[in-house]
Amino acid sequence: MKRFFGNAIQAKGIMDDAVRFVIDQQLKDRKTWKLYIDVFSSREDSADERWRGEYFGKQMRGACYAYMYTHDEELYDILTWAAEEIIKTQDSYGRISTYTTDNEFCGWDMWCRKYVLTGLQHYYRICKDEQLKEKILAVCCKHLDYIADKIGAGKIEITSTSMWWGAVNSCTILEPTVELYKMTGREKYLDFARYIISTGGSSDCNLIELALDGSLMPYQYPVTKAYEMMSFYEGLIAYYEVTGEQKYFDTAERFFEAVAQSDITIIGCAGCTHELFDHSAVMQTEHSEHIMQETCVTVTWIRIMARMYLLTADAKYYDRIEQAGYNALYGSLNTEQCPQKELVSGQYFPAKTFDSYSPLYMNTRGRGIGGFLTFANGEYGGCCVAIGACGVSLMPLLAVVCDENTVYVNQQFSGTVTVKDNCSKDVLLAFENQRPQDCCCITVQADCDLNIQIRMPNWCKSMSVNGKAVSCAEYYDVSGHYNAGDKIVFEWKRTLEKHQINDKIAFTYGELVMAVDSAKCSTDIKAPIHISGKPAYKMLEPEAGELVRIECQTDDGVLLLTDYQSCGKKWTQENNMISVWLNM
Repeated sequence: MKRFFGNAIQAKGIMDDAVRFVIDQQLKDRKTWKLYIDVFSSREDSADERWRGEYFGKQMRGACYAYMYTHDEELYDILTWAAEEIIKTQDSYGRISTYTTDNEFCGWDMWCRKYVLTGLQHYYRICKDEQLKEKILAVCCKHLDYIADKIGAGKIEITSTSMWWGAVNSCTILEPTVELYKMTGREKYLDFARYIISTGGSSDCNLIELALDGSLMPYQYPVTKAYEMMSFYEGLIAYYEVTGEQKYFDTAERFFEAVAQSDITIIGCAGCTHELFDHSAVMQTEHSEHIMQETCVTVTWIRIMARMYLLTADAKYYDRIEQAGYNALYGSLNTEQCPQKELVSGQYFPAKTFDSYSPLYMNTRGRGIGGFLTFANGEYGGCCVAIGACGVSLMPLLAVVCDENTVYVNQQFSGTVTVKDNCSKDVLLAFENQRPQDCCCITVQADCDLNIQIRMPNWCKSMSVNGKAVSCAEYYDVSGHYNAGDKIVFEWKRTLEKHQINDKIAFTYGELVMAVDSAKCSTDIKAPIHISGKPAYKMLEPEAGELVRIECQTDDGVLLLTDYQSCGKKWTQENNMISVWLNM
């Protein structure tokens, strides 16, 4: 099983910039943390049965990953304060809830309680104070004990605790329930996990049987809410990790493969109709008046693919992380700090760090705030804003990983990684990314014997190591003895590739999806284009915020393409339409 290097990796460039941006603009803002915590005392969700209680746990999880990467001690102090404040809201029954006892276990109550567990469990893993860790563990146990005492066979059925999506949102508490079993060994929690599994995860259908059967794709299930469904299947993976029951791994794996086939788009997200599975692998080329490609779905897909990758060592999961991260995720960062629009009223609100929805065909960014809710003091929150830090923090943590014996290099980047050699000696590896030459140089800083493997991406047409063309399925082995100053230079050949479906055409350059941006070009981006054969193109110098700028020759003239993540960021200005898919 692979694992993170944590703060032993320090990157430069987009991976590091994204984490620092979110830390500075969001995670160090104590006012936001207090807003997310106070709702557990005010019980504001009781009045409208909403989900304000999810924001704390979502943000805490992402913030803990950010700390694992940066070891920013100011951030750690804020997270410690936030953890101590949230546990103060626990009542005498053990509840940490944004609902009152009069209307608990309805709406999004269980979903929010799930995120309390998730947030505290992630803080527990970075906590350096043993007494505080003991206190947090006791708080988590008391919190879940109350739930398990009330919910179950012959009690309140978990599938009746929400009117939304057959209560699959409630059933996602499966994953942190199993995690608490891992932390405590208490059989009671494994029993509660077995009960949740026995329900099939929804009152509308049995999600386990549907995935195992395989005759329907996820968008054809009675429940199609992408984010919550994926989270339930993640719980099955957690259950497999502690029981070894292969059925549950197979169930989740088949579901994830079905999603990858039927619903993951070119930018690595799912859902072109709101946040729902809708066969978006095909639907992605069509204009939609709906919000689409939700950032919560992007981050959840990245997070679950990370879990599958670390568990199985299968590089296809990292390919999906890279696709989603460099396109949908980085594209959602509100780097221009544009005001954000509420979907129903159309009113603009102050900028947050993430946009919630990503367009694919002839549309604009900044179309709505996902999971928008206001608080009693007039401030607002959003689900995608709360979850986004998790995605951007996982990207550098996954760039280089290890197992007991081997270092796996997954990304070309500039920065450093401290690894262990075969004698468990610390060895510094210095990475220098040499864009746009498509190569990266690793300099070994000490004499060592090192097991190291370099990934060959699924989009890569050819790879060379130290000037020699090599071939491999997933990773190329460069293990051996190294002297201080030795270099490993590996090149991933990137070319402009075209993709055609539904009489539309799109372009990729390596891991990057390309797009047209009406603010960057003088041509009509809606005009049909014609390209005979393989596209001819010229690389241009990227402008601010861009990774790649390409001048593509079509039969009709020149088409300016830039990386999708850089397009449409100034969405409050006129002439801000972008498109991945172009008319043919």
